[in-house]
This record gives sequence, C-alpha cells and structure tokens, in this order.
Amino acid sequence: MPTMADVARSAGVSVATVSHVLNDTRPVLPHTRQAVLDAIDELGYTPNTLARSLVTSRTRSIGLAVSAISNPYFTEILQGVEAAVLEHGYSLLIADPHDDPEHERKVVQLLHERRVDGLIVAPSAAPRALLDYLGRHAVPTVLLDRVIDDRADSAPPFDQVCAENTGPMARLVTHLAGLGHRRIGLVAGLPGLSTTGERISGYRQGLATAGLPLDDTLIAPGDSASSGAEQATAALLSLAAPPTALVTANNAMTIGALRTLRARGLSVPDDIALCCFDDFAWADLFSPRLTAIAQPSRELGAEAVRVLLERLASPDRPARTVRLPCTFAHRTSCGCPEEGCAGPAAARGPRAPRSARPRHPGQPENPERPEHPEHPEHPEKGTLS
Repeated sequence: MPTMADVARSAGVSVATVSHVLNDTRPVLPHTRQAVLDAIDELGYTPNTLARSLVTSRTRSIGLAVSAISNPYFTEILQGVEAAVLEHGYSLLIADPHDDPEHERKVVQLLHERRVDGLIVAPSAAPRALLDYLGRHAVPTVLLDRVIDDRADSAPPFDQVCAENTGPMARLVTHLAGLGHRRIGLVAGLPGLSTTGERISGYRQGLATAGLPLDDTLIAPGDSASSGAEQATAALLSLAAPPTALVTANNAMTIGALRTLRARGLSVPDDIALCCFDDFAWADLFSPRLTAIAQPSRELGAEAVRVLLERLASPDRPARTVRLPCTFAHRTSCGCPEEGCAGPAAARGPRAPRSARPRHPGQPENPERPEHPEHPEHPEKGTLS
C-alpha cells in the first residue's frame, strides 16, 4: 500500500504538505496542491481516516437525525444534505428519531458516540431531553426545519435552518378568500412543533388580511399525519356550516384530507376547494392539479450543512437562524381554471354560484359567499419572503 511519504516523493513536496492538502489544515499553492492530487491518483493512495482522526480530533463525518422514512419532505432534505456533505469531503451517518422524544435523544447520543464532528437534527414536538443532551456535551448542532426559540427559552443557543411558514400560509388563505370563500378550514399539524404554530399564525393572518372573522372551529388538528388528517377533515365536514375550502398544513395531511373527501363523494374543487402546504413531486399529476406552497427542501438540507461547517470553523460565533423563502405553485385544486394558471388572472370571470353545485352533507343552502367574487391577479409561481 502506498504511503503518504510515497506521495510526497512523487509530488516533490514534504509529507507535511501532503497532510495539509488532505486535511485542509493550511493553504497550499494551487500548482502544489494539484501535484499532490496527481500523485495520489497515480499511486492509488488511500488516506487512513482512522489515523487522521486521531491526529486532527476530527472524523470528517456528520450525523443527521430526521424522520426521513416516514416523511417524504425530509427525504428530499436528506438528498440535499447528502450532496452537500459529499461535496465538502465528509461522510454522513443517518438516524431516524421517528418524531419520538425519547427515541430522538437515544439516536442522537448514538451518533455523538460515533464521534461525528457535528449534528443536523429536526427536533420533535417535545425536545427538552434532546436539547439538554446537546447542550451538556457542547455538540456542534444545527436544528433543521423546526425552531426552538419560542418553545424552549432556557435552551442553549443553536444554529437553525428552516423555511418561511407564516407568510406563505397567509398567501394560501388570501388566495382562497380572493376566490370568494368565506369559511376556510385548516387541517393543522402536530401541536408543539414550531412549524404548526407558525402555519396557524399564517392562517389567522390571512383571514385578517382578507377581512374574514376567525372561527376556531375551522381549525382541526391533523397531527401532521395522514390518518390524523382524515379525522380532522371529517370533523370539519360535520360542522353545521362546513368550510367551502380547505388548507392542509403538510403533504401527509393532504393525502389524508383527499382520502376523506373521496370517501364522502366530494369533488375537488367543484364541491370544496383545496390548497396545501408542501408540494409533491407528483402534485402536478393529480386531477385536479394541487395548488401548493413549495418548500425548498434540498436547499434547506444544503444550507444546514453549510451553516454547520461554518460553526465547526468558528465555534465561538453567535448562533443564528436562517430562513429560506417558499414558492406559490398555482394550479387548479383551488378552483381556478386550467388556463388561468399560466399567467395573470385579471380576465377570469367568477365561478358558478355555490347553490348551483352539489352540497356536501350539513352545508346550508346559501352559505355566506358572494356569487361574483373579486379575483386578484397572481402569477403561477411567485417567490415569498
């Protein structure tokens, strides 16, 4: 097996220079670096990562704890993390905490015991044990997707990377209100998650912007799961004055809501309009096509890696929270005609009065909804900040 000394002789440099190239421990002139890399390639030299970690106290590995198996949204984030980790010459260890607080702490401890250089974690709804462990052991950590500032005032400071939630959710609500809906239901996420709280705030903000009253009976907890959303949607449809439009707060709950609507024999958007937070890779293939807020999933993963590497390079800098913008994917499940989703909508006329279309069980004959709603202009996709 070729050694580092063999590489140094072949490249005409010192062993220390080879070490600096391999470990990025000191700047090396470009032509010298290239000579070392050419020698490594020619000799087939493979660095001894175990020996290197003993010298540098770094394993060049990162631990990722997200519920990727049960949540397609986190699967896309994982792809972004993996690509960024490999690009920077790190390896990735993955654990699934299953959104369970006790299991979460255990898997994070296992990753830490593997001597990863840092962790990227999507915390559960009750992360106290997790945060205590990370703080006690001073583990360089980036919290991903879910922030803890408003839920754990005494928690040690951590870097955080997440998407905007409040503004994009408000955008969905005001869009539906612009189509004439006055009773807009929300299938909300798991209580305790910051994403749930922020999206509920966005829902309320959207109602206020549209001049609509808040009716708490129109907010039903779907617990961020398909099965929970089925029950939440059924409860909303059973109200004396059920909603004429629904907003679901994540992709799994969109599936649950659609399942319940189909079981009730209701058509989207003819009987009830639907918008969702979280886009699908296949959302454009649904009939109708789903109007959605698309989160920058892969970008979130890549940004979490970048922030963690900056933390490893500068351990004493202040913690920060990075939020990335979402996009509004305007399609047809909201009730807009297909041709209207290709550009500005100023020329579109109103939909037929609700009384001319089938009613779902329990809906009054003349719900509070104008027959000729104002319809604002909006692009197919617009960046939200």
